[in-house]
Amino acid sequence: MMHPRSTLAALLGLVLTTAMACGSRDVAPGPATGASPVTKPEATQPPAPAAAPVADARPRVVFLGDSLTAGLGLAAQDAYPSLVQQKVDAAALGYQVVNAGVSGDTSAGGLSRLDWALEGDVRVMFVALGGNDGLRGLPAEELKKNLATIIERAQAKHIAVVLAGMEAPPNFGQSYITAFHQVYPDLARQYHVTLLPFLLQGVAGIERLNQRDGIHPTAEGARIVADNVWTVLSPMLKHT
Repeated sequence: MMHPRSTLAALLGLVLTTAMACGSRDVAPGPATGASPVTKPEATQPPAPAAAPVADARPRVVFLGDSLTAGLGLAAQDAYPSLVQQKVDAAALGYQVVNAGVSGDTSAGGLSRLDWALEGDVRVMFVALGGNDGLRGLPAEELKKNLATIIERAQAKHIAVVLAGMEAPPNFGQSYITAFHQVYPDLARQYHVTLLPFLLQGVAGIERLNQRDGIHPTAEGARIVADNVWTVLSPMLKHT
């Protein structure tokens, strides 16, 4: 996610042997003249073949998002999708969580890499895009069109969708804020998808839960985000 303008902090108060077996070294007896003994070359064995990686056969839950999803500024295990994987494992639900978050992505960026994100046995797609659209003041109509296409293409593959809402900064006026906000519930109703109204609920605007930029959660904040996600995702995984 791009570095916010100073006003964004206020808004978000409202976001992976070679086994070399050496043979014994044989020495031939030297000639009677006392010449130096002749050594045979070392016998070697070819390297043992590396074990092929075991493919993860579990069905997938893909998180398509931006730097909030990628876990900018956090260790990989502290990003909220990794924390959701822990919850999935603890509940023995048998899903693989895939973090498809890319820092700086807009809704158009997410759409452009959707084919990659939908590879494999994807059962659920969690869409958390729009924060960068809002920061750049991109038209709410463009955000809605891109998210609608993502939802339609996922549903065409019989993939359940969860849509996470975001909010726009106040820089561009109340009309833009209202139109931006309304994109998410409108799409949820139109496509009958599960909506998490605000991804950063309980984290945005709370200083101790955010990094210095005032936008990206700390490890503690990411745990709250994972809890937010789990409230809408867990029922779906139990019935998908």
